[in-house]
Amino acid sequence: MRKFVVVAASVLILLAGCGKKTADPAVPAPTPAAPVTEEVAASDRDHLEAMRAQFAIVEMAPDTSFLTNEEARVVNLLNEAGALMSEIYRRQISEENPATRAAIAAGDHEDKEILLDLFDLHFGPWDSLDHDKPFYGSAQKPAGAAFYPADITKEEFEAFLAAHPDDRDAFISGYTVIRRDDAGDDVGGLKAIPYSEYYREWLDPAAALLRRAAEITTNASLKKFLTLRADAFLSDEYYESEMAWMDLEGPIEVAIGPYEVYTDGLFGYKTAFEAFVTVKNPEESAALDKYKNYLKEMEANLPVPEEYKNFRRGFESPIAVVAQVHGGGDNVPGVQTIAFNLPNDERVREAKGAKKVLLNNVMAAKFDRILAPMAEHVLVPEQAAMLMQKYMGAQTLFHELAHSLGPGTIMKDGAETTVNAELKDLYSATEEGKADVMGAYNILFMMEKGEYPIAEKENFLATYFVGLFRAMRFGVNEAHGRGAAFQYAFLKEQGAFAVDDTSGKYRLDFGKLEAAISALTAEIVFVQGDGDYARAKAFLDKYAVLDQPALQVVASLTGIPVDIQPVYKSRL
Repeated sequence: MRKFVVVAASVLILLAGCGKKTADPAVPAPTPAAPVTEEVAASDRDHLEAMRAQFAIVEMAPDTSFLTNEEARVVNLLNEAGALMSEIYRRQISEENPATRAAIAAGDHEDKEILLDLFDLHFGPWDSLDHDKPFYGSAQKPAGAAFYPADITKEEFEAFLAAHPDDRDAFISGYTVIRRDDAGDDVGGLKAIPYSEYYREWLDPAAALLRRAAEITTNASLKKFLTLRADAFLSDEYYESEMAWMDLEGPIEVAIGPYEVYTDGLFGYKTAFEAFVTVKNPEESAALDKYKNYLKEMEANLPVPEEYKNFRRGFESPIAVVAQVHGGGDNVPGVQTIAFNLPNDERVREAKGAKKVLLNNVMAAKFDRILAPMAEHVLVPEQAAMLMQKYMGAQTLFHELAHSLGPGTIMKDGAETTVNAELKDLYSATEEGKADVMGAYNILFMMEKGEYPIAEKENFLATYFVGLFRAMRFGVNEAHGRGAAFQYAFLKEQGAFAVDDTSGKYRLDFGKLEAAISALTAEIVFVQGDGDYARAKAFLDKYAVLDQPALQVVASLTGIPVDIQPVYKSRL
């Protein structure tokens, strides 16, 4: 996990849907890492080329001509810092990654060139679009990536915390790695190491680059954020810099640091380092800004009892429409993010809300290469013709707005906690699916408010439904794909569509589809608001699966790239 009637036309056309990565919490416990000298697991050249063809390479040339010389110098320093986020993230996926890549490069395998290309594309030897299957060697990717010892189990981790309750906060912190500790009294014990210590080799120079950029810029809000974020890299205290990021103004919009927990498929505790270096379009941002003023009304309008509604979060929720000029870390490999909603710290959300950043040029590329060609494969012809570009954009925006709605901080067994802490590895899939369906629910609400033409309701519903297939192509091991799958199965249960026997394409029942969107919005809020892990697991086990018609449609999309691989200049 991200308009529109008469809003800036480029934004109407370009927004497309959001995409990020996660491991499959349902896969079996991983086997120990295999030697890095192993040959390719799938040696078939055609298979490797088919993997590569899933991503369309797109040369990005965003317009930065309006930046001053000072601003361009700052952006170049931020690009350098973003590259350091990539160095950390490669090791967060697997500490063997540098050695594995070196082994491929030093070897004489006939497919060396494409193997290195795929390794760089996925940040490791695992196919992020196919359940993290290895395409080099046979080692399985640990569910917890490199945040934990590769052989650790959930049971061992929880047992250790039960025996060492004073260590719990450090162990579930988003800013520590867990390692074996045989040096103390606890032979075979565990220890939590702060990010600032464990990744100091890259965080020290990253902090120095941010401080250099802060010295150059005359933008007071940017100077404050960069200074505080540099301090946070060395202290693991991110709250003040997150608050400063919410107040960031000016043409440079940068998010850099440890944010998302998708990569931690074991518990969903640990954050991954990434960077988004972007420049802002002030006119398009202002055109969309009105929708944030509806957030409180959207919360009040949720189809759930009052106790499940969340008015504790702030509702400032600035919206920025930007062009990305560089990426780093978790933002780079695999499926590309086209919008994000940060920060994730519930303390900041309750104080200031969250910022929605829409990556205009990334969305444009996805629309041109992926979304536009998909409709004729999914819907019967007369309904495929109903798709409207502006509702692809609207769904992206309202997906991101929905991340600021519904349960966040909750009460469980008389104690205050968060949905994320309670649902653990299941949180990302429930949250991304929630944002999708709640976003759709709120677009329908905006039609009732007169912000979108009610006459275009069926156009929107058709566009929303096709969008589910874009995400389901990522697979049900990926958070957005899993979230789309449970929407699809729930809608099917509610009779929202039928499959044409001859063509295998879908015919929507728009009335039932609208009702099902409301019902699912309520159901997923209940799942999250109760903070019940067992209930969330049962929900996903039941609904986050694809039936044969869906699999057949996904299979028919092989001629359309699954995603893009943007290529940016390292310097302006």
